[in-house]
Amino acid sequence: MTNRPAPLRVAALYRFARFVDPAALRAPLAQLCEENGIRGTILLAAEGINGTIAGTPEAIERVLDHIRTLPGCADIEVKDSHAAKMPFHRMKVRLKREIVTMGEPDIDPLQEVGHYVAPADWNELIDAPGTILIDTRNDYEAAIGSFTGAIDPKTHSFRDFPAWFRAHRDELAAAPKIAMFCTGGIRCEKATAFLKAEGLDEVYHLEGGILKYLEEVPTEQSRWEGECFVFDQRVAVTHGLEIGTHALCHACRMPVSPEGRASPLYVEGVSCPACHASRNEEQRAGYAERHRQERLAEDRGEAHVGRVFAGEAEGTPSASHQK
Repeated sequence: MTNRPAPLRVAALYRFARFVDPAALRAPLAQLCEENGIRGTILLAAEGINGTIAGTPEAIERVLDHIRTLPGCADIEVKDSHAAKMPFHRMKVRLKREIVTMGEPDIDPLQEVGHYVAPADWNELIDAPGTILIDTRNDYEAAIGSFTGAIDPKTHSFRDFPAWFRAHRDELAAAPKIAMFCTGGIRCEKATAFLKAEGLDEVYHLEGGILKYLEEVPTEQSRWEGECFVFDQRVAVTHGLEIGTHALCHACRMPVSPEGRASPLYVEGVSCPACHASRNEEQRAGYAERHRQERLAEDRGEAHVGRVFAGEAEGTPSASHQK
């Protein structure tokens, strides 16, 4: 019997921490990832670390051991999944102003943040009369799945969230409780810090995000509807973190449902119903050639630099997803 190699480990992580000199942390971390064949993206900023990386289980653990030595990161939480083949094509360790970009320089989640709510307690909170439930993710993420009854701010990027809140401040401030959620916890944690800074006290966020909820809460008890967009090759997941039904349009990088893929406007690697009208023939021809080159590289067992997922951390999607 042939022993199959262990699947690759995909680790999503973030931690708000105080890095006095994040630039000094970059080179040792990048070198360690390179030496261990790790790929993905890690963001470093004065406010902490955020990233998603993939590699062998042993290699990932070596990198995590190093990250745990960074200031304030000893007990960093990691969300694991697995992949049969490498989902990312390069390793990037980047310096940023924020590990998740809100554009509010005075917000400090280490100073003040909302109440953490474990997945097991989430249903009780959001079922309580008067609780307002807010999806802090972007519009294309909320479009394919969300919690029952959640408000979708229809933001194009997390930078838009403060303006949306201020436009609806009076009605939101009148609520007895505000509960917020995102994919892995980083955006909703920062959003509660923002609301606290704006003078609201009864704000809560889902600890570990949607992914932790889908992993831990039984389907029959779940308040989740649809699928959850993720920033890796799975595109979307459902209960039990099973791979969902959505694919990714490699032209606009939006998730495409089975119904969308059945549309005559959908051409794999070239267009989908969401972007077909906004692309001209020259652009579509370029996408078609890129898709052809990707397939040729795949047949040769090589990575193609044009592939969509070079490794992205939650809240830092590609330029195609930004406003």
